[in-house]
Amino acid sequence: MQVLRDQVTVYPVSCEQLANGRSDLEWLDAVLAGGAKIVQLRDKVSDDRTLYHKAMAFRERTRKAKALFIVNNRLDIAMLSDADGIHLGNSDIPAQQARRLCPDLIIGVSANTLEQAASAESRGASYFNIGPLFRTKTKGGLSSFLGVDAIPEFSGVSPLPFTVMGGVKFNHISELKKKGATRIAVVTALSQAENIASETRRWVDTISSNEAP
Repeated sequence: MQVLRDQVTVYPVSCEQLANGRSDLEWLDAVLAGGAKIVQLRDKVSDDRTLYHKAMAFRERTRKAKALFIVNNRLDIAMLSDADGIHLGNSDIPAQQARRLCPDLIIGVSANTLEQAASAESRGASYFNIGPLFRTKTKGGLSSFLGVDAIPEFSGVSPLPFTVMGGVKFNHISELKKKGATRIAVVTALSQAENIASETRRWVDTISSNEAP
């Protein structure tokens, strides 16, 4: 079973609708230029053929950049594009079934509760995501958020590596690191930046640094 690499710091997740008119491929080139070592293709609106071709382009470019390529939700697209992994939410296909079909795939699962975090390993996950931490534009209809104090609590119930996500901004990095989070998944903090590449580099350098931002 593959796991997240140690050099994974910022974990950019795509959302073309929140990228100020820039395409997913423009976004991808920018975050890779900024030093991201993992990216997630999250596209809820494209038809299957468009998504397949986009995933193939992501695979080609991430491979050249020696970055991990994760597909959100779609196991078929992940398999067809030879992605490194898939991220599954709690309404997606069960991680156990994805693991049965793809024993070597990186499989991430969302953990909104302690029970989901604690069961991640037994369900076949390679890592779990703690969130949403804060109010976020990518998850509508939510009224409760975990906050940073959930990080040590959730991470303490599983030996797996974990990411955090949900409304995270640059000014949160110091507090997140104090709580033990060193792999931080973000959408709008990068997709809406004026210069995505330089902002990605700022996140990579700050998360990796031993100094406070």
